[in-house]
Amino acid sequence: MGLWGKRDDMIVHQADPYNAEPPRGALADRMLTPVEAFYGRNHGPIPVIDPDAWRLRVGGAVAQPAELSLADLKSGYPAQTLTATLQCAGNRRAGLIEVRDIPGEAPWGPGATSTAEWTGVSLARVLAGAGVRPGAGHVAFAGPDVAPDADPPQPFGGSIPLAKALAGEVTLAWAMNGQPLPAMHGAPLRVVVPGYIGARSVKWVEQITVQDTPSGNYFQARVYRLLPADADPRSGGPGVGLSLGAVAVSADILRPDGRSVLPAGPTEVTGYAFAGDDRGIARVDVSADGGHRWRQAELDGEAVPWAWRHWRTIIDLPVGETQITARAWDTTAALQPESAEHVWNPKGYVNNSWARLRVTAR
Repeated sequence: MGLWGKRDDMIVHQADPYNAEPPRGALADRMLTPVEAFYGRNHGPIPVIDPDAWRLRVGGAVAQPAELSLADLKSGYPAQTLTATLQCAGNRRAGLIEVRDIPGEAPWGPGATSTAEWTGVSLARVLAGAGVRPGAGHVAFAGPDVAPDADPPQPFGGSIPLAKALAGEVTLAWAMNGQPLPAMHGAPLRVVVPGYIGARSVKWVEQITVQDTPSGNYFQARVYRLLPADADPRSGGPGVGLSLGAVAVSADILRPDGRSVLPAGPTEVTGYAFAGDDRGIARVDVSADGGHRWRQAELDGEAVPWAWRHWRTIIDLPVGETQITARAWDTTAALQPESAEHVWNPKGYVNNSWARLRVTAR
């Protein structure tokens, strides 16, 4: 195993803080991503926390502020388990970098997305116990992991609308895939916000604050915002651009991986597709001729709320080079945009353009 118990073949974009994704094939054919293959995204060093001394503070616009231990959460509220996909807002950024350079940002491929079974308590139940006061509109989260790149340096944080926080699926999780949550993924407790970009699922959460406005944390007010293509990300102030929340419909190819020469003839192509919020995947199309002709892929298994769908199809590979293209439609009939050029932005977020992979056969 490599750093933090991850696979030796993880694609490490940064060792400290640890930022890495698995190779394409490690995500194929599995609804749940093994912990050792689950991508890691961090903005500061992973904190060392004594779980016995750790406390969760709930405050702000509530009638009964609370300070809760992990034992309090486990004994005071019914546990819930759900399967949810987390996806970094920078997933597939490498495709945008091919259009135009994005200095200072990691060239994430399609592996900055993974799915796990999360066990914990519903945030809505914890907020109900605290008594949310009328007029509140947002719920902010804060952890202890100080991000040196923030201006000024500060712990990581963010917020979600109160309506999302009260919907029931947002989970304060202490377990992942049936095992205690690893330190790398937020132990002793993390937030899991199904359907939203991974940045809103704050790890090592220590503070929950109900408030009128979105979080003023650097990573909510100035980062994880979709800027216009002509904006200078170095000069934008708080609130510039669109705050990122629900994940846009996207798909990518997991197998083949494009790294080896394939035999010509019938070849299985597999991948994943995901749409955030409460949308599902309705269809995935695959083309082997640049998008002139499409075949509909088979979707694996039954649809699971908040989770990706894997898909597969067979294409006939000719001798030479072929570009395989995949696109997904969600249950609102939204389709991925065709070109990365059309979605390029100076921070490299939300590349949900058609997936393209060049393979060689002989």
